[in-house]
Amino acid sequence: MRRKALIRTAAITAAAAALATGCKTTELQGGAGSSGTPRPAQTTRAGEPTRAAPARTHHRPAHRPRVHRTTPPRTPSPPRRTAPAAPAAVVAPGTSGERVRELQARLAQLGLFGRNPTGYYGTVTQTSVRSFQRGHGLPATGSVDRRTWAALRGATRPPTRDELHPPTTNPLAKPDPRCLTGHVLCISKTSRTLAWMIDGRVAAAMDVRFGSQYTPTREGLFTVDFKSRDHVSTIYHTAMPFAMFFSGGQAVHYSADFAARGYSGASHGCVNVRDRAKIAAVFDQVRAGDKVVVYR
Repeated sequence: MRRKALIRTAAITAAAAALATGCKTTELQGGAGSSGTPRPAQTTRAGEPTRAAPARTHHRPAHRPRVHRTTPPRTPSPPRRTAPAAPAAVVAPGTSGERVRELQARLAQLGLFGRNPTGYYGTVTQTSVRSFQRGHGLPATGSVDRRTWAALRGATRPPTRDELHPPTTNPLAKPDPRCLTGHVLCISKTSRTLAWMIDGRVAAAMDVRFGSQYTPTREGLFTVDFKSRDHVSTIYHTAMPFAMFFSGGQAVHYSADFAARGYSGASHGCVNVRDRAKIAAVFDQVRAGDKVVVYR
């Protein structure tokens, strides 16, 4: 009994000492030291025991297979289609010369060119060429390549000199029946041309213009009343060289204004001629009493 009381007293004393110092026992980690004696636990400055730091372990990631990134193959782009080269032109728009004049004369034979040849390849000629190409199953380029030129030559005959170098800008109109006999100044308002005809044959031809809507040139059958080589208008005080009067004050005569301005102007009722040499030659042939026919 006494021994048990002593043991209990010693335990109480030890517990009181532990509370007084603040220390507490810990189990050794890592077992005994090299001497075989247990290592005391380390304490902090405040007397707090320090916990043993966990052992550092280096966790190496599991080996991952290296992924080789490959660029997806590019789909090859289709080759660019280039337009086929246009055939070389035998006659091209914007050019001028005798070859253009021949082209226009051949187109006129087919009724595709409504003017007399000018020798200049403009928009009117280009439109005519397109019409021909469409009618013959050719590419309608408006430019004359070798195929077009060969087809055109096969469809027409060689133009005559008069067809290549006509006396007027516009083709002569079909003559009025009253122009087919005798000596006649045959004047067409539709074609704006004058033909000096002798017994149904055209001896000379020239471009003409007429009066405005306020002073129109009269139409009908007339005769030459009188001629005046160096006439000057008493009303308008303008020169009227090589005048051949046929209806009151209206006459066929040379006009410097027509020669300079073309069809942008108009007369006061007379028939203006712009080719001085031609009207001078006809003036010498016409006689008073010869017929004058003005028609549409």
